[in-house]
Order: sequence, then structure tokens, then C-alpha cells
Amino acid sequence: MENGKIWMDGELVPWDEAKVHVLTHTLHYGVGVFEGIRCYVGQDGRSAVFRLAEHIERLFDSAHILDLKIPFSQHEILNACLETVRTNQLKECYVRPLVFVGEGDRGLHARTNPIRVAIASWPWGAYLGEEGLLKGIRVKTSSFQRFHVNSLMTKAKAVGTYLNSILAGQEVWALGYDEALLLDSDGYVAEGPGENIFIIRRGKIKTPPLSSSLLPGITRDTAITLLDDMDLPVEEDRITRDEVYLADEVFFTGTAAEVTPIREVDDRQIRGETPGKITKALKERFDAVIKGADPKYTHWLTYV
Repeated sequence: MENGKIWMDGELVPWDEAKVHVLTHTLHYGVGVFEGIRCYVGQDGRSAVFRLAEHIERLFDSAHILDLKIPFSQHEILNACLETVRTNQLKECYVRPLVFVGEGDRGLHARTNPIRVAIASWPWGAYLGEEGLLKGIRVKTSSFQRFHVNSLMTKAKAVGTYLNSILAGQEVWALGYDEALLLDSDGYVAEGPGENIFIIRRGKIKTPPLSSSLLPGITRDTAITLLDDMDLPVEEDRITRDEVYLADEVFFTGTAAEVTPIREVDDRQIRGETPGKITKALKERFDAVIKGADPKYTHWLTYV
């Protein structure tokens, strides 16, 4: 964004001047946390950020898990996200707050380095493609597994942990698939590289539990809430690969992915229609909520 601005450590700076030192600690060791947040244009023409408060709360939770002391309050970071959207005059966009360890000590234990915060926003369309939203995507189980819950802190949206997601994605993209599916260390289905997964079999909806090696997705929580509203309760339980193969409907959820149907897993066609009846109904309800067309959930919208 040639004329855009990025919020850095309390002030807006020109896009091309938002720079860090090459010895920035997080650049070397991956100790940092971030969020991915979406802003939508509503049915009334106003822009609103979806579930902003929940995203900022998770950012601070992630920082606490990594023992990073953010030098701003949640309220200040929330307002800074809105300020970046307004300043860049974006109607719909993706918002990325990033908390990272700055330059200073160069060893692993950099206890005196400054904790820095940057927030950027930019236009971003369908993460897995418009065609994927309409017709479903092809997914392959990766040979890379999600971490054991005591190897890395799986409930933190941490910078370094996404190497696992990148490796899984690169592996399956090179083979012509749209996205990866990762198993946990016990061999059960965990999640996608940046998405949670749901399966539906004979009207019964399941998603892996938060006790597994997965991130507690904001869109995952949104989907569970909306499905419950539709008298379609979600069971949170372990899922095996063959359960996915036998499902009538499968879909991913995520801030970037939104609600994306899956038409094929490991070269096996999902046997029902794609998108399936429940997936389609959820996507329609989700779209209504993010556009401000559902009065029950306007509290999830923070207007710019």
C-alpha cells in the first residue's frame, strides 16, 4: 500500500518506513504473537471489525502464555486497530496486530529487550479463493503433525509455531492440493494450517476439542454458537481420519478462510453435495452476521 500507514509503538508511520533492525530478536527466534482480524462493509454501508474485542483478548492471552508484557492496554490496542483502518481509508480489510521482541540481547533469553507492537491493515479477499468458497477445496493430510501440547504452547497464536503450518502447506501445495490437514501427536485430526475443521455425518456435527493441539479459533467459536442457534449442536470430540472420509460434509473455519467447504480429502470425494446443506446454511448465517443483518449478534461488530 504505497500511501498507507502502519501503527508502530503508539504512532502511525508511513508504510515504507515501518522498519526494524536486522537483529530484531523475533526475526531470529520467532518469539512473538499476532492476530488476524477482518473488517467488513455492512448492509448499511458502514465498516465494522468482526469480534475485535475477542481477537485482542486472545492476543493478550497469547502474550501471557509466552510471558511477553505488552506495553499497551487492550483498550489502546483495540483503538489502534480501528485507527489503522480509518487512516488507510479501507472499507473492507484484514488487520494484523503483531507483538514482537525488539533488538538488544542476542541470545535466546533476551529478558531486557523491548517488547514492540505493530498493526497493519490491507485489502484481502477470499483466503482459499472465491471458487473454493463456492465449490469446496481439495485437502490432503500432511506428514507434518501438530505439536504435542507440552512441546509448544498450542493455545498461543505465536509467530514461531507457524513454521509447522508453512511446512504442512508447502508439502500439499506442491502436490496440487488447496490446503493441508494436520493430525495431532496421537494421530487424531487436529486442524488445518490456519483453520479449524468440522465434519458432519448423518446430521451430527463434530469438531476436535480444545484439549487437542489446536488454536481456539474465533470463527470456530462463532460457528459453534450459530449452529447451536440453528438447533444444530456441535459435539467437541476427537476425530479420526476415516471419520473425515465418511463424512457427508466437511468444512474449515477461520478468520481468513471464513467458512470454506471441503469437497475432497486425501483423494476421497466427500460423499454429500458440496457445499452441503448445513455448511451452506451456516455460511449464509455467518455472512448475515458479519454484514450486520442479524440483530442478535450486532455486539460482535465494532464500527470503524
